[in-house]
Amino acid sequence: MSDLKLIALDAEDLAIIAAHLQDAVLRIEDMTYLKADQRFALVVNRFDWSHAAKAGDTTDRFMRKRSGVRFEHVTAARVQGLDLTKKDQVLSLLTLTFAAVDEPRGTITLTFAGGGAVRLEVECIEAALSDLGAAWATQRKPQHAGD
Repeated sequence: MSDLKLIALDAEDLAIIAAHLQDAVLRIEDMTYLKADQRFALVVNRFDWSHAAKAGDTTDRFMRKRSGVRFEHVTAARVQGLDLTKKDQVLSLLTLTFAAVDEPRGTITLTFAGGGAVRLEVECIEAALSDLGAAWATQRKPQHAGD
């Protein structure tokens, strides 16, 4: 199983990263805004949807992988509906989206289950997702309304 490494430089690329991050889980302490570096970074346990699709009905079809995600050129980060003092709170990432303000400037929003969100103001899109090597089987596949 090879490690995934993706870079996004436009909204279309970002949508691909978002698809791979759907249902990733993390703790609040696993994300940080480095204001001086204009970087927002997080470490997640992402559900490997592509492995699940390829494996079919085998017993090892559900996997999670430890992955690092970074966003560059971040001029501000705002939180809504999350208590940052609860460092161990587990979050489930539903999606991330880009909304242009004055291209290439815009906002990237990370939306979490339960209504929480992180909104990043960016000068342009530059994001990366890299698997960090750790992978493990899981018995649970994320479920969504309508599945």
